[in-house]
Amino acid sequence: MASTLDSESRVRQVQRRTVVLLSAAQVFGGIGTGATVSIGSILAVELSGSSAWAGAVATVMTLGAALAALPLAALADRRGRRVGQVTGLSAALAGAVLIVLSVVSGLFVLLVLGAAGIGVGTAASLQARFAAVDLAHAEHRGRALSAVVWAVTVGAVAGPNLIQPGAVVGQALGLPPIAGPFVISAAGLLLASALLYAGLRPDPLLLARELATRPGDGVESGLPQPAANQQAILAKAPGGSLVRGLRAIRQSKPAVLALSAVVGANAVMVGVMSMTPVHLQELMAGPGSSHAGHAASGDVLVIIGFTISLHIAGMFALSPVMGWLTDKVGRTETIILGYGLLLSAVATAGFGQRSTTAVACGLVLLGLGWSATTISGSTLLAESVGQESRVVVQGVSDMFMGAAGAVGGAASGLILSWSGYLGLNMAAGVVGAAVLSAAVATLLARRVRSVPG
Repeated sequence: MASTLDSESRVRQVQRRTVVLLSAAQVFGGIGTGATVSIGSILAVELSGSSAWAGAVATVMTLGAALAALPLAALADRRGRRVGQVTGLSAALAGAVLIVLSVVSGLFVLLVLGAAGIGVGTAASLQARFAAVDLAHAEHRGRALSAVVWAVTVGAVAGPNLIQPGAVVGQALGLPPIAGPFVISAAGLLLASALLYAGLRPDPLLLARELATRPGDGVESGLPQPAANQQAILAKAPGGSLVRGLRAIRQSKPAVLALSAVVGANAVMVGVMSMTPVHLQELMAGPGSSHAGHAASGDVLVIIGFTISLHIAGMFALSPVMGWLTDKVGRTETIILGYGLLLSAVATAGFGQRSTTAVACGLVLLGLGWSATTISGSTLLAESVGQESRVVVQGVSDMFMGAAGAVGGAASGLILSWSGYLGLNMAAGVVGAAVLSAAVATLLARRVRSVPG
């Protein structure tokens, strides 16, 4: 009994330290993503010389995150969360340096490569939320996950507002002013990498697996236990991580719903968000105006940065509330709430497209919907599969999530040019309505099954 109590105390201590370290790293690492999202589309137009490439940075970022998700998860599966996190953040650091070089040299290809590196860091940031629940008790998983998601708020909201202080840094270093925010981003990513490399010991994933092999320890602490039948199935499964992950997801209906929820939400969010800076720039410049890149600095860039900051605040600032709802109200119920917010967002931004205030309000709702859906869906996914397949499944989820965002970012530019900002929001609404219908049907079916007789 004494050893069990000691084990529980150790788990709680390591869990608290893990959440604090991951949260601190998210603060510093989030700066790079926020700066790239807000400035990237404008920088892409300037360096490429064509507005057709406006969505290139968001697309490459999300595609990079998608392609890196499974390799990073496989790396974490083999060597632990610390190695996976540091590897992803190091790639983002290299990406920030490449973006600075792209501004200095005027080479569009360096901007693309830099965006890909930032995307790898995004994949690591997303997987940090799962690291927060490796040792979490069942009743606190939503809150533990949301605490790490919330920590992105400070860095990610600061990122889009680094234009003016970044200009000062850039000038002090003899660089173009627009390169300054990415210098600050590189410094933040370096700090985040060093913090996790030095501090994430013991590794939460490796400790959770160690406890799962001890009779009684995992059960007493409320940790998820391996599913014997699923373990037997996966032990015989041919193929690599993708095949094993998809097979594990198919074995669990809640996992299928969770995957659909996070993938759909990311497609909607990235599709609308990535084209909003371009829409706002055109709106403020007026019809028939020509504008690109550095020429758009000043009041226009400040308003764009502020709007994206509000959106990112919506994504992360209320995540503890979304985590609480996930734990207290229910996983599926919070997914439904999230999709309701997403639909409200596209209606507000789309029909209010001529007002910068309405667009900003729409983007706040878009962030809130993404937050509710991602936290509840990720929590549901983490507990819907056994310990032996959890990390690989999380990697598969993030890969599809990133791929959906990449498709949304790529398609958004085309839809914007064909049917305008309203058409873009309505197309996103169709995707959201489809997933919302599936979630409602799942909830109704579950309640019907729970009725006696």
